Amino acid sequence: MWGKKKFRTRLPVSTMIINLSGSFLLGIVASAGGSEVSLLAGTGFMGAYTTFSTFNAENVQLWRSRAWRTLSVYVAGSYIFGVLLAWAGYALGSRL
Repeated sequence: MWGKKKFRTRLPVSTMIINLSGSFLLGIVASAGGSEVSLLAGTGFMGAYTTFSTFNAENVQLWRSRAWRTLSVYVAGSYIFGVLLAWAGYALGSRL
């Protein structure tokens, strides 16, 4: 809600910010290796932090309202930037 009001857009900005920052943080956690702690942090904390179910519900809402352009930007942007930010987090975490 905050992002939609702040940026005056139909794009679910708040969810996108949470999910993209979660991708970045997951990349950092993944760079720590396959330890039990990194697995717990990656699946537990990052899974709880990100909002995949909200992302999908918002996609359905955009689909039903026929907001095709917004839906396309949201889905493509989330996946493309999510992967890029996970990679950047991994690269940064590997250097720490």
